[in-house]
Amino acid sequence: MFLSVFSDECFKEVTEQLPVYASWGLEYVDFRARINGKAIENQTDDELKALRAQMDSLGLKTGVIQSSLCKAGDPDADRYKLEISKIDGIVRACNALDCNLVRSFNFWQNYDNPKAYGTLASRPDALNLALERFYPVAKRAKEEGLILGFENCGQSAEEAIAMVDALGVPEWGLAWDVSNMIEYHLEGVENPADYYEKCLKRAIMLHVKARGILPDVEGYKVPWGNILRGAASLGRNMPVSIETHNPTDSKINPEEATKYCIDFIRKQWPASAPADLRTALEEKKKFDRPYADNPVNFVVVGLGMGKNRCRQIEETNGTNLYGVCDVNEKLCKEIGEQFNVKYSTDINTFLNDDKVEVMYIVTPTGLHCSVAEQCLNAGKHVLVTKPMDVNTANCDSAIKLAKEKGLIFGVDFDNHFRKPFMELKKAVEEGFFGKILFADVALNINRTQEYYDYDTGWRGTWELDGGGAFCNQGVHEVDRLITMLGMPDKVRATIATQTFNIDTEDFGMCEWKYNDGKFARFFSTTSFPAKTWYARIEIHGTEGAYVNYAGGPEGDKQHWFKDGKWTEEAPFEAPSKWAQASDNFAYAVRMGEGLEIDYKPGRNSRYVLDKMYESAKGDEGWVDIEERL
Repeated sequence: MFLSVFSDECFKEVTEQLPVYASWGLEYVDFRARINGKAIENQTDDELKALRAQMDSLGLKTGVIQSSLCKAGDPDADRYKLEISKIDGIVRACNALDCNLVRSFNFWQNYDNPKAYGTLASRPDALNLALERFYPVAKRAKEEGLILGFENCGQSAEEAIAMVDALGVPEWGLAWDVSNMIEYHLEGVENPADYYEKCLKRAIMLHVKARGILPDVEGYKVPWGNILRGAASLGRNMPVSIETHNPTDSKINPEEATKYCIDFIRKQWPASAPADLRTALEEKKKFDRPYADNPVNFVVVGLGMGKNRCRQIEETNGTNLYGVCDVNEKLCKEIGEQFNVKYSTDINTFLNDDKVEVMYIVTPTGLHCSVAEQCLNAGKHVLVTKPMDVNTANCDSAIKLAKEKGLIFGVDFDNHFRKPFMELKKAVEEGFFGKILFADVALNINRTQEYYDYDTGWRGTWELDGGGAFCNQGVHEVDRLITMLGMPDKVRATIATQTFNIDTEDFGMCEWKYNDGKFARFFSTTSFPAKTWYARIEIHGTEGAYVNYAGGPEGDKQHWFKDGKWTEEAPFEAPSKWAQASDNFAYAVRMGEGLEIDYKPGRNSRYVLDKMYESAKGDEGWVDIEERL
């Protein structure tokens, strides 16, 4: 997905405003009106040519043609003819600006008839009327290869989706104005994530209003962090467009309001896609902490994935984002200013600062433990992201130093604090499965060569990534298997580089063997064609079975089998006490106890990975697991 802006929202001539958008670091802008004093569909060929030239000179691209096409609920003959005629100008604009994505309406806007709101999704006669009116536009749009998104404006999201389904063009979808009528949509809804999930699955563009974002503008506060993470999990290259609608009583002007909204969304923007849509959308719990008035000061080192950690720290009671550090000066400044905290490219700035308590390391994997040792030697507690490092020896060196210094050293396996993981762990502990016999895990991920080449190309290298599909992505599942089944006694593995120009594997397949008769199988790829993080986990024993799907065509579901029947209800409740790893880590720092994920899971998963690679690089035979913490 990418950030864009309705170019006319600053209430200025767009051709004069484009340099401002470029100066804000935007790469995309959307067109609706105020271009040469006219709507986008009314531009002449020469005007479109000049607009394209200006865009090219500024390094800007068109995100969406945000037309008002067919925005008329019950048009008379003249209005109907006018709306139908707009398609000619829209097609010319799309061709000139190299953009076939178009926001549209569908002759079903019920501003003056609230009682009709929702009927397009519930009454076939209403839907047929809208389809008949819209038919000429739909026919031309399909012929020209336009991708239409219907906005939930004057109609519900369900109505827009019903229209898309009736038209039957797979690429068309919902132009989701998230805040529009949101109170209406959430009325009586037990879990807002259900509504967000339904809309995101059909959305091909998102609109962002100032309502609920600007400090002085009242309105439902959309959980934009969750919405954006959910959108990212779907892997679609769709625009997130700022459509400010600055209220007349706002204390700032439209341009200031638009910039405020852009900065707000940039701060919420995920550094990477979450594993699945449902996890992204669920509201993050906040817990009261006795030290909330004296929060633990964190510094995040490494601001790729580290940006997500910054947001977690900022949103958690009892933790304070004190500063950020990265060798990329531009990125460091950008993130520091977004979160309004101290920033530096020199880690010693923070190591020499007595106010800093925890260094949270999110650098490339091969630097984790060497940076951790720097921090430990400076007397700082250390939380490191996973994998712990690129080999077990590096892990052991840092663990030894932490013990010598009497400092806390942990790894941020956040899955341990998420509901599905906790419910499965509880079921294992309570003997739900009887004797566990077998576990099967498949991980299908879509990565690109650009992903591997980005940021000096450290991903996919043995030196700095420590492995590929097994290690960088698969470490989550290696840890899951160890947590549920224990450390294996033998492993064997096969790896291959099928798709990408990288040193490590983009495909891996392994088997684990246990002396008590259990077996496990794990497969991971980053060459999956669908843009997703699709995980499937199955466990069965003598008495019960479990299946979990996330990120795939089945949706996000879990199923439990016991006593001859399947259910989606977990057999045991497993309430979480922690928002995520930094929450638990801060508690351990302040209270001197309670660290649930220390260095042991990090070291164990790294050790098993090392043995899997030993097998794969050798004769692919069984390798003994001789060590465990």
